[in-house]
Amino acid sequence: MKKILILLVLAVVGISAIGFQRGWFQLASEGQGGKTNVTLTVDRDKIHEDEAKAMNKVQHTEEKIAVKTGAYSK
Repeated sequence: MKKILILLVLAVVGISAIGFQRGWFQLASEGQGGKTNVTLTVDRDKIHEDEAKAMNKVQHTEEKIAVKTGAYSK
């Protein structure tokens, strides 16, 4: 059980790091009168855009491999 929890935490940290690096998530803070508001913004359009780019790249790579191995005939 402990190993599963550690794996889950590592997955969340990894996805968060990638998300902030890719611009999927943004943090903003605003302070006033001794209080601080923190806002997390999720850019779903950017996530879907990157997903589409990744799928196109995978399909293109798949076609290149199939052509090189002779398994692809168009």
